[in-house]
Amino acid sequence: MATLTTPESVTTTWNIDPVHSVAEFKVKHMMISNVKGSLSGLVGVLTLNEAEPARSSVQATIDLNTLSTGDAQRDGHIKSADFFDAAKYPEMAFQSTAVKRTGEGEYQVTGDLTMHGVTKSVTFAVEGPGAASKDPWGNTRVGVSATAKINRKDFGLTWNKMLETGGALVGDEVTISIDIEAIHKATPMAGGGA
Repeated sequence: MATLTTPESVTTTWNIDPVHSVAEFKVKHMMISNVKGSLSGLVGVLTLNEAEPARSSVQATIDLNTLSTGDAQRDGHIKSADFFDAAKYPEMAFQSTAVKRTGEGEYQVTGDLTMHGVTKSVTFAVEGPGAASKDPWGNTRVGVSATAKINRKDFGLTWNKMLETGGALVGDEVTISIDIEAIHKATPMAGGGA
């Protein structure tokens, strides 16, 4: 009788490249248009296991002082105690708690998002990683994109002003988009090691 063998489960570790990774956000302004901004210097580690996605994980942090919306006065206000209070809480962090495949190259990554001293569970829709590619210096790289929507008030970011016409100056729902490029850290390890 023939015995079925399954491919060996391989876990690989990848360092997020802060130079080629970015987090972006958008939020409604006066209920009529979106204000967009970005944060740079994203750092962290991806642990990938394509055969068993539940064994994959991501840990990442980003410096809130890198926030830019294209307007220095607005950036200063968003970094102030009215919003992020970046002097007291300089980083935003994410640590995954569950990874689930939802389609070909598509995943649901749930984890703890911490900002403004508050930690809440958030689920990102993730695309990738795509096929690994070698850069001109011999490093192997992969790319991943992720999106999620959060309510800023859940994280204690409650500042707002009401408009004469009704509604609020700043919307509550914030869309977060993250594009990560990561560099292979070590030789693949059999059996899902760290």
